[in-house]
Amino acid sequence: MTQINYLTRIEFAEGALSRLPGLLAELGIRRPLIATDAGLVASGIVGRVTALAGDGAAVFDATPPNPTEDAVVAALDVYRSRGCDGVVGVGGGSSLDLAKAVRLLAGHEGPLERYAAVNGGVSLIRKQACPMIAVPTTAGTGSEVGRAAVIVTADGRKLGILSPHLLPDVALCDPELTYGLPAMLTAATGMDAISHCLETYMAPAFNPPADAIALAGLDYGLNAILRAVGDGSDRRARRDMMVCALHGALAFQKGLGAVHALSHPLGAARGLALHHGTLNAVLMPAVLRFNRPAIGGKWETLAQRMGGPPDAVVEDLNRRLGLPAGLAAMGVTDALLAQVAQAAAKDHCHATNPRAARVEDYLAMGREAL
Repeated sequence: MTQINYLTRIEFAEGALSRLPGLLAELGIRRPLIATDAGLVASGIVGRVTALAGDGAAVFDATPPNPTEDAVVAALDVYRSRGCDGVVGVGGGSSLDLAKAVRLLAGHEGPLERYAAVNGGVSLIRKQACPMIAVPTTAGTGSEVGRAAVIVTADGRKLGILSPHLLPDVALCDPELTYGLPAMLTAATGMDAISHCLETYMAPAFNPPADAIALAGLDYGLNAILRAVGDGSDRRARRDMMVCALHGALAFQKGLGAVHALSHPLGAARGLALHHGTLNAVLMPAVLRFNRPAIGGKWETLAQRMGGPPDAVVEDLNRRLGLPAGLAAMGVTDALLAQVAQAAAKDHCHATNPRAARVEDYLAMGREAL
């Protein structure tokens, strides 16, 4: 067992899930709300978690692929009606972000848009919050060690709610929980993690430790993703992809950039249910090319570590992983991109892209990724 104390406490090991009862007791959680989704119930993972959590546990299993404020409110109703005193998020980034939003509203007045970073909501989030344990079942967003919850709010916007008070008290990282992840979901979530490492490294803030963490995470991801997708039982590859996801999110404090500024409004597009990691993978080459003039020697550093021009390497990796060749293959139209470009310029990740982007720049990048 390796315990890491960086932004939050991380318990990382194969079989780490077995530590859940002790961690619940340590945090004083007797009646946890388990926030998850129906797929994980069907997989049997939620059953394992509830057995460890005890008779007082309640389950909310209706987390949508892009978590919504309606789902958060529904989960909060379960939390309150069952007298819960803590939250256990179980799943990928959607379930973990929903769990954070429930935690927020358990101690704060709604609606959620009040607390969005773009609305100046960071200062409104107080320390008052119920305890939370995050149990990731994918190796992608790294939300288990991130300070953000990204939620589609009641007005249809996908907004980032950021605060150190949203960091889970414990990230319980058990690579065994990812062994059954289907190949395409492994690919999409894995490229999500890799995109985080790339964007945080390119972000302009001065933070050498975060840069080092991002580059190390990139190494883990690039060396493991094809093996994890090709053989889901490859224990080393599964472990290393979870490490990549951790690194990407540990470096989030530097900020992200245009990839996420575009993928957030695309993920909120009604009727498409676009996967966040897949969007990031498809958008990344165009954003890398846009940012190249602004990142200086970082381009050469990335090229050296990646074994070629970063944009070309990502395009080749997407192809080898069987991800969509472009946004059009995912149902995105030029008309939708015109709306997305406007929203991207207002996204909280827009400000930390290394090269200033205008609405027309976002539209051009989106069209290049079509």
